[in-house]
Amino acid sequence: MNVTGILVACLVVGITGLIIGVLLGFAGKAFAVEVNEKEVLVREVLPGSNCGGCGYAGCDAMAEAIAKGEAPANGCPVGGAAVAEKVAAIMGTEVSTTKYVAYVKCSGDCEAAPVKYQYSGNMSCKEAVYVTGGGPKKCSYGCMGFGSCVGVCDFGAISVVNGIAVVDREKCVSCGKCVKECPKKLIELVPYKSKVHVACSSKDKGIVVKQSCTNGCIGCKLCEKNCKFDAIHVEDNVAHIDYDKCINCGLCAMKCPTKVIKKI
Repeated sequence: MNVTGILVACLVVGITGLIIGVLLGFAGKAFAVEVNEKEVLVREVLPGSNCGGCGYAGCDAMAEAIAKGEAPANGCPVGGAAVAEKVAAIMGTEVSTTKYVAYVKCSGDCEAAPVKYQYSGNMSCKEAVYVTGGGPKKCSYGCMGFGSCVGVCDFGAISVVNGIAVVDREKCVSCGKCVKECPKKLIELVPYKSKVHVACSSKDKGIVVKQSCTNGCIGCKLCEKNCKFDAIHVEDNVAHIDYDKCINCGLCAMKCPTKVIKKI
């Protein structure tokens, strides 16, 4: 056995290993991906449902946006106030924890809103809306009741009842998917604490509305004239509520002749 040869081989292997180790060390520093500790912490408190309701492609993207200051601490609709407070604590910011829920601005159910024809095509609002007249109902602004919104809700918070979509306030997490899905833009997010809502979106004039839906807003402005807080105004022939001013007194609902303003 050649001892010298063995020692030389060991030395070569040792030097080679040392060189490779040094090179890997430099490469690790040169190509290292900096980890944002806040991003990691935020991701840990997000619910992980990856619903997309925040407007980002899942919770990972949302956590990254929050850590970069590109999204608010309360940007996760599913987590609600509890998650928002935890995220705000991580980010060292204050956050509004106002809860929102979806609301369908239509009361044209099967009894109130007659149909112009029987639609037998693809049972989807997104397809039906392109049929002549904006769908089978006589009111071209109203809910068609085919349930596209129901199909995208991951929380079972919306269903079609008597021809129109209805939201379960207690199940809704305000993810906003139904808002985006509705082709007629009938669904909006409103503060959970709000108790008064206008259940109509028709921009037609009063006489046309009455011919299309007995529950529709006729734009009479009685609500506007009786509100003491300047919280409701008629725009484009339909009443709109300013939830920042509304105190839920319900006077507008009492004065509404068609009862299209609902107090829950």
